[in-house]
Amino acid sequence: MAITTTKPAAQLPAEPRQRNSIAEWTITILILLFGTSTIAQPFVIPTSSMHNTLLTGDHLIVDKLAYAPPGAVSKYLLPYEDVQRGDIIVFLHPATLKEDLVKRCIGIPGDRIKMYNKQVYINGQLLEEPYVIHRNDFLLYRDNFPQGQPEFTEDPKMAERAAQMLRDDVVNGELVVPPGNYFAMGDNRDNSLDSRYWGLVPRDNIIGKPLIIFWSYDAPTEDLLEYNLHHVFDLATHFFTKTRWNRTLKLIRGYHDYSLN
Repeated sequence: MAITTTKPAAQLPAEPRQRNSIAEWTITILILLFGTSTIAQPFVIPTSSMHNTLLTGDHLIVDKLAYAPPGAVSKYLLPYEDVQRGDIIVFLHPATLKEDLVKRCIGIPGDRIKMYNKQVYINGQLLEEPYVIHRNDFLLYRDNFPQGQPEFTEDPKMAERAAQMLRDDVVNGELVVPPGNYFAMGDNRDNSLDSRYWGLVPRDNIIGKPLIIFWSYDAPTEDLLEYNLHHVFDLATHFFTKTRWNRTLKLIRGYHDYSLN
């Protein structure tokens, strides 16, 4: 799923006035996050490949420090962590290097991955995935990965990386995730171009993890990819009715199947 970056807002004043309500606290936190793009940054979800965990039109704050390499001192002060299986991650597209994507990390280095009839097996064990949604159709490669060949190719670079993965990293019918790489898929499993189609995610491409949904607005993909006049008019006339108020300030958490650890 591609995600677009919105422009950060102004920096928080050095001496903010005292906050006397939850609303004021919320606004202050959001300004802080928007204004510090090296720590956190806003993104918008423009497609459906992470439904129903993240909806088209969800606007997120992404924690860019979560996976940052720790320094000699900062490792004792900041909660750095390794990417875990089940984390939702934001990363630079491994093939095009032109857009940021959000997917769920399914496989970490050393994992053996295969799919059978739409179900994922990690190191021989069935992965519990309560977040996944499926359609009723069946495609050999998509649903029994890594059997067969990719059914979809959007870009020659994607096809090339997928072919390299299938050639170099498949052993005895399973994908073995090599060091420094991760295997990512969308939760809307049958409607997601992901690692099955453009290969593994290098560790250096991973930007951070979504932290919170600060606003969710029901808009079509074309409006979210590029803020056009239609979107401006739509916001002006339907802001209150199309805003998904029940998703405001919703925390985003990964799902970890600890039986695999």
